[in-house]
Amino acid sequence: MIPISHILNHYKRVDIQRAILACALGREIAVRFNDKGFGKRPDVLTYPSDVLELAKQGASSFHASEELWHNPLQLSLDMKKMDVDRLRKGWDLLIDIDCKFVDYSKIAADILIKAIKHHGVSSVSCKFSGGSGFHIGIPFEAFPEKVHDKETRLWFPDGPRAIALYLVDKLRKPLQQELLKEGVEAIMAKTGLAYTEIVSRNSFDPFSFIKIDTLLISSRHLFRMPYSFNEKSGLVSVPLNPEKVLEFRKEVASWRNVRVSKHEFLSRTSVQSHDAKNLLVQACDYASNLAAQQEEQKGITNKKFMSEDVQEAIPEQFFPPCIQAILRGLKDGKKRSVFVLINFLKSAGWEYDSIEKRLLEWNKVNPEPLREVTIVGQLRYHKSQGKKVFPPNCDNAMYYKDLGVCCPSEICQRFKNPVNFAKAQVRYLHKPKRKKKTDVTPGHDAQQGSGAKEGPVAKQETNARQETEVKHDEARKAA
Repeated sequence: MIPISHILNHYKRVDIQRAILACALGREIAVRFNDKGFGKRPDVLTYPSDVLELAKQGASSFHASEELWHNPLQLSLDMKKMDVDRLRKGWDLLIDIDCKFVDYSKIAADILIKAIKHHGVSSVSCKFSGGSGFHIGIPFEAFPEKVHDKETRLWFPDGPRAIALYLVDKLRKPLQQELLKEGVEAIMAKTGLAYTEIVSRNSFDPFSFIKIDTLLISSRHLFRMPYSFNEKSGLVSVPLNPEKVLEFRKEVASWRNVRVSKHEFLSRTSVQSHDAKNLLVQACDYASNLAAQQEEQKGITNKKFMSEDVQEAIPEQFFPPCIQAILRGLKDGKKRSVFVLINFLKSAGWEYDSIEKRLLEWNKVNPEPLREVTIVGQLRYHKSQGKKVFPPNCDNAMYYKDLGVCCPSEICQRFKNPVNFAKAQVRYLHKPKRKKKTDVTPGHDAQQGSGAKEGPVAKQETNARQETEVKHDEARKAA
């Protein structure tokens, strides 16, 4: 517990108050009262003097949201996602390097900063967490307005999470090489970990004791604000020169020694607009490819699912509502849709020539068509892999939900993948017909209008599908 005299002496400084307020603008704020926990949420800081007034009430540290809001005070726990998205005006990237050993944290932070700058990002900042780790930040203004036909402000938490995963992958090898300079035995002695805890499959794993926050990046996630105390250590979270992280000493974080740095954390005054575009695009593509590999692996391990090869191309009237909605044209998310369509159509028994023809037809009905080379290039790459890869499962939020084409819940609960729906329709088509029963043509799409009767799968979902299609049409008209 931090003595109240230390807290008041620190937060009564006007330069500290102004620095905290500068970081608080547009953010949700949460105040911690030593070992009594956090105060009310949401909260905001309006004036520099608010910092001292809260300190007099026992506030020991100030925490802020990574997200930027039009009005943080309108936030509530029962808000729907669409309302939260509407209220969010942006987000800052913040990566938390956490390790019990500050020397290892410094090495990880230095390599991570260099990796970010290697992608052309100049607006990178850094601060000591107040414990033994570091926070690396990039302000929202460094990112483009849109990525993959989607507003960047809506890429939360998927965008920052994708960047964190991507950078962790890039960080692994150089971090291994740098830490191994002192040898495995020295690392074991310093960390107190056994050989089997830091070496897996004959490979040294630096992330066995260095943690980088990827999964905790979520809506309304908070970080300790610069110049705030850390209750466990009694040290202050101070901004640093990102070029000189390796020179950091904990002594500068003592409240008696703290100086307001010219290196502002998440500064918006000297941002090079859009210089983080390349980083975000590559990270999103990396995350999409990773998700596709995971989906493929799931399919490979499900032998029954994979063994059901389609003998003939499944006609479009048997496609699930989500795929049919994509084929009617989209305003946003067209590149991800190409990925979905190629894998779905190939899994549905279509040949590459037919897939290319259908995709080019589909592209013409999009409000803003993609360049033909984009479609042909993805198709050529898929063909070169020589693998049958299923489209993402229905519960993959980066696709159907984000694209706004989700099937009714009744369908998603029964079929984990869009291909399953189409196969189920065709299976019923080839079932022996029962006597004294009306002939059926399963899964005939309502818009085809041929008068054919429906099979049991299609019959249950026809009304739900029609309602979904009406919603999609209304959404497109509204857009």
